[in-house]
Formats: sequence, structure tokens, C-alpha cells
Amino acid sequence: MGHLAELFENNRRWAERQVAERPDFFTSLAAQQRPRFLWIGCSDSRVPANQIVGLAPGEVFVHRNVANVVAHADLNCLSVIQYAVDVLEVRDIIVCGHFGCGGVQAALGDAQLGLIDNWIRFVRDVAHRHDVELEALTDPVKRATRLCELNVLAQTENVVRTTFVQNAWRAGRDVTVHGWIYDVADGRLRDLSTMTSREHVAGAYRL
Repeated sequence: MGHLAELFENNRRWAERQVAERPDFFTSLAAQQRPRFLWIGCSDSRVPANQIVGLAPGEVFVHRNVANVVAHADLNCLSVIQYAVDVLEVRDIIVCGHFGCGGVQAALGDAQLGLIDNWIRFVRDVAHRHDVELEALTDPVKRATRLCELNVLAQTENVVRTTFVQNAWRAGRDVTVHGWIYDVADGRLRDLSTMTSREHVAGAYRL
């Protein structure tokens, strides 16, 4: 249990630092939650949302899962998006993937991993839609890197297809959906896509 005691000690020191720098820090946090950003990212421990964008607690509403998937059958993710858009009234939704993603790498392989195979199927569907482009990349690292990007783009499209985002746009709300990729090797973010209106939604998915 010694390693857990260290975590509590780290927490105590962190809380004391926050109060020393800003005495009302926790009081204001407890009063309300008003983040501007919704972050949909990967569960990977190397990609902590707040830290890599330099924002404090309370500034980012976060949902994470393996390979940053937005699936229309995932009530957890959909509930997060609805709460963020309808209640918190976030203005920016960020889908952030990362290079070296284990879920993406698994989607390119044929090994059985267990229950997670059912989840990875969403990423395999993305790979299947882009099989010609991916098969042209003979370097497996480059192929995985490209699928990381394609997966982010696919998941941002899934976000804009939700009724919550489309209804917000229909009501004239200023909501922007972003697709970002994070490079674990250098700590830098890269912007892949930005969608600001229902014009970005394919006709078949426009509500």
C-alpha cells in the first residue's frame, strides 16, 4: 500500500499548492462547472487531456476510451456529448487521437485479444473504408500512423452526425468540432480538421 500512500501525499501537496496560488480555487470549482471544451480522447496514460493543453481542472470536460471512438451505440459517450452540448454549453468539441495508439495497431493486426476485439472493430471499419490507401503504405509504422489520423477524422464525423451537435447548429449555437492528433514522441498537437456547421454533414446524415 506504500505506493498508494504516496498518491495521497502527492494529492495533499497539490491541493496546498493550488490554495497557496489561488485561495478561492476549490471554492469556485465546487460552485459550478463551466468548461468551454469537451475532449474525447484515448484512454492511453500518456495522453492526459488537461496537461497537454495547459488547462486547469474545470476547464475541460473529458471522455476517454480505447482509440478515442465515438460509436452511435455507445450510450456513455453519447450521454457525455449531450450533457456537454445541452447543459454545459461547450463551444469546442475536440476528438484527439495519438500516434502509437495500441487500439489502432490492434485494428491492423489479426490477433485475438478478447473482449476488446469487439471495440476495436470500430477502428477496423475505418481501416476497411481506406484499405487502398493503407495497403499502399508498405511501412507498418507509416500505415499505423495514417490510420491514427483517419480514425480521428472518422470519429469527428461521428460527432457531427449526432442529434445534439446538429440541433445546436440548427439553433444558431457556436459549436465547433475539431479533429486533433497528438505525437507522444514530441508532445505536440496537430490540427487535422475543423467543422463549424451542418454543411459539413453528409446529406444522408443531416437531420
